[in-house]
Amino acid sequence: MALILGIESSCDETAAAVIDSDGTSLAARIVAQRIASQDEMHRPYGGVVPEIAARAHAEVIGPMVAQVLADAGLSLSDMDAIAATAGPGLIGGVMVGLVTGKALAMAADKPLIAVNHLEGHALSPRLADPTLAYPYLLLLVSGGHCQILEVRALGDYRRLATTIDDALGEAFDKTAKILGLGYPGGPAVERLAREGDPKAVPLPRPLVGSGEPHFSFAGLKSAVMRAKQAGTFADADIAASFQQAALDCVIDRTRIALGVCGPVTALVVAGGVAANAALRGALEQLAASVGLPLVAPPPKLCTDNAAMIGWAGAERFALGYTDGLDVAARPRWPLDANAAPVRGAGVKG
Repeated sequence: MALILGIESSCDETAAAVIDSDGTSLAARIVAQRIASQDEMHRPYGGVVPEIAARAHAEVIGPMVAQVLADAGLSLSDMDAIAATAGPGLIGGVMVGLVTGKALAMAADKPLIAVNHLEGHALSPRLADPTLAYPYLLLLVSGGHCQILEVRALGDYRRLATTIDDALGEAFDKTAKILGLGYPGGPAVERLAREGDPKAVPLPRPLVGSGEPHFSFAGLKSAVMRAKQAGTFADADIAASFQQAALDCVIDRTRIALGVCGPVTALVVAGGVAANAALRGALEQLAASVGLPLVAPPPKLCTDNAAMIGWAGAERFALGYTDGLDVAARPRWPLDANAAPVRGAGVKG
């Protein structure tokens, strides 16, 4: 058994968790976890303000770690290692969590594991179901990232696709802002879309039908803005039509990636947008059409959380991977450092 304290602070949620790597169920593996949302702080601005986020992390992270350990009925000395997000993300927040992890590791004389936030998402389905075997094809969709990767083994990732401009979650948030739905935008758009007609508004499907599996959502966001400005469409119809257009893009791109990847055990989706029920339904149909299971973590493990960071740390710790206290925070940290460059000034990851 390995007990890992996980710490996450890469964007606007401060989180801590205690993970038992030998737990026989998801409930047993996540011994305790807490998440502090900053939604109310950022809502007046319609998006995350990095300075506000970093200050909020600094205010709550110490007490939160103490609370999580108390929830678990354990002490810092009981931990086998400390795992903290070291990037990518908003650098101020990443530094808060990583410095906290370093201080705890030093104080308790425990190993430190610097975790790539994207690897946390990539391995989160294995936290929910450790029987998920490598290799699998991962659709990673969040507010900052939109990628398709072959997850071959721990630390072995082949990027097949990325966005050439905006991430899918960013497109959802922008659409919510255009429609005046507030922040966070993704869940609000999904709720409103249930009331609308997905065929009511003619919107583009960028890159659909192209030979490469990359994504582009900037043109779709602009089309949503024009539809709103036209004043002839109901907001619910705009939301439904946007969501359908976005899903059509994702399914088309993922289908192409399935055709060019090697043999895989499953199609996996992770990241904040993976909580979208319509996306899960469309991916289930796609996976079934090629004879693969769709594996997705529970919605609570799709958004940023420390349980996935602790689990990634546990997988690394099991193979003997640890980091020195001089490890640096990284605002950018691709999973596949050898991926070929992709056209587009706004390429992410």
